Amino acid sequence: RKGAHALLVRPGLHLNATTTSTSADPEVEALLQGYADVFRDVPGLPPMRPVDHTIPLVPGAQPVSRPMYRLSPLELDEVKRQVTDLLEKGMIRPSTSPYSAPILFVGKKDG
Repeated sequence: RKGAHALLVRPGLHLNATTTSTSADPEVEALLQGYADVFRDVPGLPPMRPVDHTIPLVPGAQPVSRPMYRLSPLELDEVKRQVTDLLEKGMIRPSTSPYSAPILFVGKKDG
């Protein structure tokens, strides 16, 4: 909607040398530890670059407007927690862009 605010979030897997999980595959853990120098900790957004890339848009075209997916109170609390955490870490920033992507929750087999 015109004048609406949104946060654009690109969820991803954050790996670093200290990432461990009791449920992770031992082979994956061994690879992560073996290549720990490749998975360095990135504290925030990438630095400014000399080139500012743009995506040319069709003149007069409007972004597709779709309603938000309904979220349960538990899912909504988790989204708020994740967004707050990512904002505090500097991984995302507030945006007024009319473009966004839906958030989907997918249950794990183990609960």
